[in-house]
Amino acid sequence: MSQLPIADTKVVRAYAKVLISQHRTALVRMLLLYALSAVMALVPAWIIGRITNVAADHQLTSSRISLYVGGLFVSSLAYAGLSFLARRRSYILGEAVFAQLREEFLASVLALPLVVVERAGTGDLLSRTTNDIEALSRTVRFAMPEWLVAIVQALLTLVAMVLVSPLASVASIVSLPILYFSTRYYLRYATPGYQRERASYASMSGSVSETAEGARTIDAHRLGNRQAERIEGNVRESFYSEMYTMLMRLVWFPTVESAFALAVATTLAWSGWLALHHSITIGAATTVTLYVVQINDPIDRIVSWLDELQIGQTSLARLVGVSVVRDDRPTEGVEPHSEAITMHDVHYAYRTGHDVLNGVSLSIQPGERLAIVGPSGAGKSTIGRLLAGIDAPRSGSVTVGDVALASMPLPMLRRHVALVTQEHHIFIGSVRENLALAKPEASDDEIERCLDAVDALEWVRGLPRGLATELGTTGYQVTPAQAQQLALARLVLSDPHTLVLDEATALLDPRAARHLERSLSAVLEGRTVIAIAHRLHTAHDADRVCVVIDGAVAELGTHDELVTLNGEYASLWRSWRNEKPAAS
Repeated sequence: MSQLPIADTKVVRAYAKVLISQHRTALVRMLLLYALSAVMALVPAWIIGRITNVAADHQLTSSRISLYVGGLFVSSLAYAGLSFLARRRSYILGEAVFAQLREEFLASVLALPLVVVERAGTGDLLSRTTNDIEALSRTVRFAMPEWLVAIVQALLTLVAMVLVSPLASVASIVSLPILYFSTRYYLRYATPGYQRERASYASMSGSVSETAEGARTIDAHRLGNRQAERIEGNVRESFYSEMYTMLMRLVWFPTVESAFALAVATTLAWSGWLALHHSITIGAATTVTLYVVQINDPIDRIVSWLDELQIGQTSLARLVGVSVVRDDRPTEGVEPHSEAITMHDVHYAYRTGHDVLNGVSLSIQPGERLAIVGPSGAGKSTIGRLLAGIDAPRSGSVTVGDVALASMPLPMLRRHVALVTQEHHIFIGSVRENLALAKPEASDDEIERCLDAVDALEWVRGLPRGLATELGTTGYQVTPAQAQQLALARLVLSDPHTLVLDEATALLDPRAARHLERSLSAVLEGRTVIAIAHRLHTAHDADRVCVVIDGAVAELGTHDELVTLNGEYASLWRSWRNEKPAAS
């Protein structure tokens, strides 16, 4: 099972630049407010330096003390007010950016080709929509604003240090080589670690969700131990990947903290030595030292949030990677001249070198009812997917009229062909909303006619609020058979010319399924119906029957012709009817 792609650094940076440009004005205003608040935060250290100089010159008076205290009070109030406004803007900006990211990601997910989703599995996509979205929300809402603010504060503090005394500020750069090389080493090895960590979450989510969804099948086939070992392996991989990133942090964080302490110690010693030799004033030495202590806070936040930014960058790469997947279908196409469907010498493989269809050729006329039968694993559902235009053949062609199904724009394709399987999904919403997905402008009368066509109108009217009854995990719980009826009603409402029914009534009991198929026959009169079924009464009622054995068409003809032929279909028919083999 392949995973969805992960965007490379170049693509992520390009996406981030576009995102920033769209919110440039709000970002500049936020940073400007933070810059003003940072300037106010620099005032106290400067005032303390002034007090130190005045006190050293024995010129400290009560009026000057009052003036300096007033300055401290005003700067503190200004800092608090500006910080509040800046933080408020940063949170609003973070929410706006995150909302846009989430909406664009959802749009990318909905635009994914079905084949890509099926091959990637649910685990990877589920991990991206949960773990990665959650991680990115922390980055966008908190890490990124705090990191940008810390950079602004650090730069302004550094400028203030240089303005007070360039000579005394030189000592603070002793920590820069340590910070640079340790951070460079961390970034080089931490990013792959976080990518491995996120991938392990995806694998674990997939294993757990698939085990929960297929619990009955796992129990029936006694696969519990195998699934338990698989999940234990996923947990083990997740544990080791987290241990790796934690080890990186355990080495990096103490190194950074040591660099901070070294910067303060060297600045204090150097500025003190300069003051003793009258190269700078005591006040300047005091102010520069306080600025070095003060700059440690924004630098510490830069370093601390950098770890969160790594996680966010990894998550963003996984989310943007979904948008990298492009549907090969064109956006425009030519309408086919007829509804005749033709398969010519089709070969198809889910894995390279392992064909599941071998030279299948079929010609289906408009309005014809074709039943495709055969043993499990023969390739019936694969033929159905190709006829519905979901997959493209490895070689050969599948066309409606003279247009290849796999190359038709999706909206155009669904006007001609639709596929319904026994796997159905009920969305959170009313009965009407679940059906109107196929035709949003449909009236209640149209919806009720479609429900009546699939024998579902009676029980829908019996619901607490009829068509307005809420369904899904938070509403009325429908049975699998009822969900299948709703899916068929949605299909009738979409009104395609050709329907591919892959065991579409499998969840109904045989008598109800028989009645439903007869009801559908009247509604679908004049349309092409391709039914893939194990219940052979469907084949009995069809215009023609196609028998598929080992990925090839073994027999093709009417029910009576194939029974008379006494071949594969006749054997299947007798087995289904519990009849004895015909005498040779």
